[in-house]
Amino acid sequence: MKTMKRLILFLFILASVPVGAQEEPATAQIPQYLPLIDKEFNELAQETAIKEAEVAYSQEDYTRAIELYEEILSQYGTSGEILYNLGNAYYKAGKIAPAILNYERALLISPGEKDIRFNLEIAKLRKVDRIEPLGEFFLTQWFRIVQNLFSVDIWASIGIVCFILFIACLTLYFFSKWMRLKKTGFYAGIILLFVVVCSNVFAWNQKKALITRKGAIIFAPTVTIKSSPDASGTDLVVLHEGTKAFIKSTLGEWYEIELEDGNVGWIRQKDLEKI
Repeated sequence: MKTMKRLILFLFILASVPVGAQEEPATAQIPQYLPLIDKEFNELAQETAIKEAEVAYSQEDYTRAIELYEEILSQYGTSGEILYNLGNAYYKAGKIAPAILNYERALLISPGEKDIRFNLEIAKLRKVDRIEPLGEFFLTQWFRIVQNLFSVDIWASIGIVCFILFIACLTLYFFSKWMRLKKTGFYAGIILLFVVVCSNVFAWNQKKALITRKGAIIFAPTVTIKSSPDASGTDLVVLHEGTKAFIKSTLGEWYEIELEDGNVGWIRQKDLEKI
Protein backbone atom coordinates (compact mmCIF):
# COMPACT_ATOMS: atom_id res chain seq x y z
CA MET A 1 0.00 0.00 0.00
CA LYS A 2 2.81 2.42 0.89
CA THR A 3 4.60 1.58 -2.35
CA MET A 4 1.44 2.35 -4.33
CA LYS A 5 1.07 5.69 -2.54
CA ARG A 6 4.64 6.62 -3.38
CA LEU A 7 4.09 5.67 -7.02
CA ILE A 8 0.97 7.84 -7.17
CA LEU A 9 2.88 10.72 -5.55
CA PHE A 10 5.71 10.38 -8.05
CA LEU A 11 3.28 10.34 -10.99
CA PHE A 12 1.52 13.39 -9.55
CA ILE A 13 4.83 15.26 -9.37
CA LEU A 14 5.62 14.39 -12.97
CA ALA A 15 2.14 15.41 -14.06
CA SER A 16 2.43 18.75 -12.27
CA VAL A 17 5.50 19.79 -14.27
CA PRO A 18 4.35 22.10 -17.12
CA VAL A 19 5.07 20.85 -20.62
CA GLY A 20 5.81 23.18 -23.50
CA ALA A 21 6.08 26.37 -21.45
CA GLN A 22 8.49 28.56 -23.40
CA GLU A 23 9.26 31.16 -20.76
CA GLU A 24 10.07 28.53 -18.08
CA PRO A 25 11.43 25.13 -19.10
CA ALA A 26 9.77 22.11 -17.53
CA THR A 27 13.04 20.92 -15.99
CA ALA A 28 13.19 24.11 -13.92
CA GLN A 29 10.19 22.92 -11.91
CA ILE A 30 11.69 19.57 -10.91
CA PRO A 31 14.30 20.61 -8.26
CA GLN A 32 11.65 21.88 -5.84
CA TYR A 33 10.28 18.34 -5.63
CA LEU A 34 13.66 16.62 -5.19
CA PRO A 35 13.69 16.70 -1.33
CA LEU A 36 10.25 15.09 -1.27
CA ILE A 37 11.27 12.45 -3.80
CA ASP A 38 14.52 11.73 -1.92
CA LYS A 39 12.62 11.33 1.36
CA GLU A 40 10.14 8.90 -0.17
CA PHE A 41 12.86 6.80 -1.80
CA ASN A 42 14.92 6.79 1.44
CA GLU A 43 11.90 5.51 3.35
CA LEU A 44 11.30 2.87 0.70
CA ALA A 45 14.97 1.81 0.81
CA GLN A 46 14.84 1.62 4.61
CA GLU A 47 11.71 -0.52 4.56
CA THR A 48 13.31 -2.81 2.00
CA ALA A 49 16.44 -3.18 4.14
CA ILE A 50 14.36 -3.91 7.24
CA LYS A 51 12.37 -6.60 5.42
CA GLU A 52 15.61 -8.14 4.15
CA ALA A 53 16.98 -8.21 7.70
CA GLU A 54 13.75 -9.75 9.00
CA VAL A 55 13.93 -12.46 6.34
CA ALA A 56 17.55 -13.22 7.27
CA TYR A 57 16.55 -13.44 10.95
CA SER A 58 13.60 -15.74 10.20
CA GLN A 59 15.94 -17.99 8.20
CA GLU A 60 18.31 -18.09 11.21
CA ASP A 61 21.03 -16.30 9.25
CA TYR A 62 21.81 -14.15 12.27
CA THR A 63 25.19 -12.95 11.00
CA ARG A 64 23.52 -11.48 7.92
CA ALA A 65 20.70 -10.00 10.00
CA ILE A 66 23.25 -8.30 12.29
CA GLU A 67 25.07 -6.80 9.28
CA LEU A 68 21.82 -5.47 7.83
CA TYR A 69 20.54 -3.98 11.11
CA GLU A 70 23.92 -2.34 11.77
CA GLU A 71 23.85 -0.88 8.27
CA ILE A 72 20.31 0.44 8.78
CA LEU A 73 21.37 2.19 11.99
CA SER A 74 24.41 3.77 10.34
CA GLN A 75 22.48 4.99 7.29
CA TYR A 76 19.09 5.96 8.70
CA GLY A 77 19.77 6.85 12.34
CA THR A 78 18.94 5.34 15.71
CA SER A 79 15.65 3.56 16.24
CA GLY A 80 14.43 1.74 19.32
CA GLU A 81 12.79 -0.96 17.23
CA ILE A 82 15.92 -1.59 15.13
CA LEU A 83 18.14 -1.68 18.24
CA TYR A 84 15.75 -4.21 19.79
CA ASN A 85 15.85 -6.39 16.67
CA LEU A 86 19.63 -6.09 16.55
CA GLY A 87 19.81 -7.18 20.18
CA ASN A 88 17.67 -10.22 19.35
CA ALA A 89 19.96 -11.12 16.45
CA TYR A 90 23.06 -10.84 18.64
CA TYR A 91 21.41 -12.95 21.33
CA LYS A 92 20.51 -15.67 18.85
CA ALA A 93 24.09 -15.57 17.54
CA GLY A 94 25.35 -16.22 21.06
CA LYS A 95 26.95 -12.77 21.47
CA ILE A 96 25.65 -11.73 24.87
CA ALA A 97 27.56 -8.48 25.43
CA PRO A 98 26.41 -6.86 22.14
CA ALA A 99 22.87 -8.15 22.79
CA ILE A 100 22.76 -6.51 26.24
CA LEU A 101 24.30 -3.32 24.85
CA ASN A 102 21.63 -2.94 22.15
CA TYR A 103 18.78 -3.81 24.52
CA GLU A 104 20.04 -1.11 26.89
CA ARG A 105 20.28 1.40 24.04
CA ALA A 106 16.76 0.50 22.93
CA LEU A 107 15.47 1.08 26.48
CA LEU A 108 16.96 4.58 26.51
CA ILE A 109 14.77 5.43 23.51
CA SER A 110 11.72 3.33 24.40
CA PRO A 111 11.76 2.80 28.18
CA GLY A 112 8.12 1.74 28.25
CA GLU A 113 8.55 -1.27 25.95
CA LYS A 114 8.06 -4.38 28.10
CA ASP A 115 9.42 -6.73 25.41
CA ILE A 116 12.79 -4.95 25.42
CA ARG A 117 13.01 -5.08 29.21
CA PHE A 118 12.01 -8.75 29.30
CA ASN A 119 14.57 -9.78 26.67
CA LEU A 120 17.25 -7.77 28.47
CA GLU A 121 16.59 -9.70 31.68
CA ILE A 122 16.76 -12.98 29.74
CA ALA A 123 20.11 -11.95 28.22
CA LYS A 124 21.47 -11.01 31.65
CA LEU A 125 20.88 -14.58 32.81
CA ARG A 126 23.62 -15.63 30.37
CA LYS A 127 26.22 -13.40 32.07
CA VAL A 128 28.95 -14.91 34.20
CA ASP A 129 28.93 -12.19 36.87
CA ARG A 130 26.08 -12.00 39.37
CA ILE A 131 26.11 -8.49 40.81
CA GLU A 132 23.31 -7.51 43.16
CA PRO A 133 22.26 -3.86 42.66
CA LEU A 134 22.10 -1.59 45.67
CA GLY A 135 18.66 -1.30 47.20
CA GLU A 136 16.66 1.83 46.42
CA PHE A 137 14.25 3.79 48.59
CA PHE A 138 10.72 2.71 47.69
CA LEU A 139 9.72 6.21 46.60
CA THR A 140 12.71 6.30 44.24
CA GLN A 141 11.61 2.95 42.78
CA TRP A 142 8.07 4.21 42.23
CA PHE A 143 9.40 7.38 40.64
CA ARG A 144 11.57 5.35 38.24
CA ILE A 145 8.73 2.97 37.38
CA VAL A 146 6.37 5.82 36.51
CA GLN A 147 9.10 7.65 34.57
CA ASN A 148 9.78 4.57 32.44
CA LEU A 149 6.15 4.19 31.41
CA PHE A 150 6.67 6.48 28.41
CA SER A 151 9.44 7.87 26.25
CA VAL A 152 10.77 11.43 26.42
CA ASP A 153 8.64 12.52 23.43
CA ILE A 154 5.44 11.16 24.95
CA TRP A 155 6.14 12.81 28.32
CA ALA A 156 6.81 16.10 26.55
CA SER A 157 3.51 15.80 24.66
CA ILE A 158 1.64 15.00 27.87
CA GLY A 159 3.17 18.08 29.48
CA ILE A 160 2.08 20.34 26.61
CA VAL A 161 -1.48 18.99 26.52
CA CYS A 162 -1.89 19.23 30.29
CA PHE A 163 -0.53 22.77 30.32
CA ILE A 164 -3.13 23.82 27.71
CA LEU A 165 -5.84 22.19 29.83
CA PHE A 166 -4.43 23.95 32.89
CA ILE A 167 -4.85 27.32 31.15
CA ALA A 168 -8.43 26.33 30.30
CA CYS A 169 -9.09 25.49 33.96
CA LEU A 170 -7.67 28.85 35.04
CA THR A 171 -9.99 30.55 32.57
CA LEU A 172 -12.92 28.57 33.95
CA TYR A 173 -11.96 29.47 37.53
CA PHE A 174 -11.59 33.22 36.94
CA PHE A 175 -14.43 33.85 34.50
CA SER A 176 -17.12 31.31 35.33
CA LYS A 177 -20.22 32.62 37.10
CA TRP A 178 -21.11 29.29 38.71
CA MET A 179 -19.37 28.27 41.94
CA ARG A 180 -19.37 24.56 41.03
CA LEU A 181 -17.50 25.26 37.81
CA LYS A 182 -15.06 27.49 39.70
CA LYS A 183 -14.31 24.66 42.14
CA THR A 184 -13.98 22.17 39.32
CA GLY A 185 -11.58 24.47 37.47
CA PHE A 186 -9.55 25.09 40.65
CA TYR A 187 -9.04 21.45 41.68
CA ALA A 188 -8.61 20.20 38.13
CA GLY A 189 -6.04 22.95 37.57
CA ILE A 190 -4.02 21.83 40.60
CA ILE A 191 -3.97 18.24 39.35
CA LEU A 192 -3.03 19.29 35.82
CA LEU A 193 -0.25 21.55 37.11
CA PHE A 194 1.14 18.62 39.09
CA VAL A 195 1.08 16.44 35.96
CA VAL A 196 2.80 19.20 33.94
CA VAL A 197 5.62 19.45 36.49
CA CYS A 198 6.05 15.66 36.74
CA SER A 199 5.98 15.08 32.97
CA ASN A 200 8.61 17.77 32.45
CA VAL A 201 10.83 16.25 35.14
CA PHE A 202 10.44 12.78 33.61
CA ALA A 203 11.18 14.10 30.10
CA TRP A 204 14.22 16.02 31.36
CA ASN A 205 15.62 12.97 33.18
CA GLN A 206 15.22 10.75 30.12
CA LYS A 207 16.75 13.34 27.81
CA LYS A 208 19.68 13.72 30.19
CA ALA A 209 20.21 9.94 30.17
CA LEU A 210 20.18 9.96 26.35
CA ILE A 211 22.75 12.76 26.18
CA THR A 212 25.17 11.82 28.98
CA ARG A 213 25.26 8.05 28.34
CA LYS A 214 26.98 7.20 31.62
CA GLY A 215 26.15 3.51 31.40
CA ALA A 216 28.50 1.06 29.68
CA ILE A 217 28.84 -2.67 29.01
CA ILE A 218 32.04 -4.67 29.45
CA PHE A 219 33.04 -6.24 26.13
CA ALA A 220 36.29 -7.94 27.13
CA PRO A 221 35.81 -11.68 27.81
CA THR A 222 37.66 -11.22 31.12
CA VAL A 223 38.96 -8.00 32.65
CA THR A 224 40.52 -7.08 35.98
CA ILE A 225 39.31 -3.92 37.70
CA LYS A 226 42.18 -1.90 39.14
CA SER A 227 42.39 0.34 42.19
CA SER A 228 44.11 3.08 40.17
CA PRO A 229 44.38 4.08 36.49
CA ASP A 230 47.54 2.08 36.01
CA ALA A 231 48.38 -1.48 34.96
CA SER A 232 50.38 -1.89 38.17
CA GLY A 233 47.41 -0.94 40.34
CA THR A 234 45.97 -3.37 42.85
CA ASP A 235 43.58 -5.96 41.43
CA LEU A 236 40.12 -5.46 42.89
CA VAL A 237 37.79 -7.81 41.06
CA VAL A 238 37.63 -9.84 37.86
CA LEU A 239 34.63 -9.16 35.61
CA HIS A 240 33.34 -10.72 32.41
CA GLU A 241 31.60 -9.56 29.26
CA GLY A 242 28.04 -8.32 29.52
CA THR A 243 28.41 -6.73 32.96
CA LYS A 244 27.01 -3.23 33.27
CA ALA A 245 28.95 -0.35 34.83
CA PHE A 246 28.58 3.40 35.17
CA ILE A 247 31.35 5.76 34.08
CA LYS A 248 32.27 8.29 36.78
CA SER A 249 35.34 9.95 35.26
CA THR A 250 38.01 9.62 32.59
CA LEU A 251 41.79 9.77 32.88
CA GLY A 252 43.83 9.09 29.76
CA GLU A 253 42.91 5.66 28.44
CA TRP A 254 41.18 4.69 31.69
CA TYR A 255 37.61 4.96 32.97
CA GLU A 256 36.70 5.16 36.63
CA ILE A 257 33.59 3.01 36.92
CA GLU A 258 31.00 2.16 39.53
CA LEU A 259 29.32 -1.22 39.49
CA GLU A 260 25.66 -1.76 40.31
CA ASP A 261 26.62 -2.97 43.79
CA GLY A 262 28.45 0.30 44.53
CA ASN A 263 32.03 -0.93 44.10
CA VAL A 264 34.38 1.49 42.32
CA GLY A 265 37.50 0.85 40.25
CA TRP A 266 39.40 1.59 37.05
CA ILE A 267 39.21 -0.11 33.65
CA ARG A 268 40.75 0.54 30.24
CA GLN A 269 38.45 2.31 27.80
CA LYS A 270 38.94 -0.37 25.12
CA ASP A 271 37.29 -2.94 27.39
CA LEU A 272 34.02 -0.99 27.62
CA GLU A 273 31.34 0.10 25.18
CA LYS A 274 29.14 3.04 26.11
CA ILE A 275 25.41 2.50 26.06
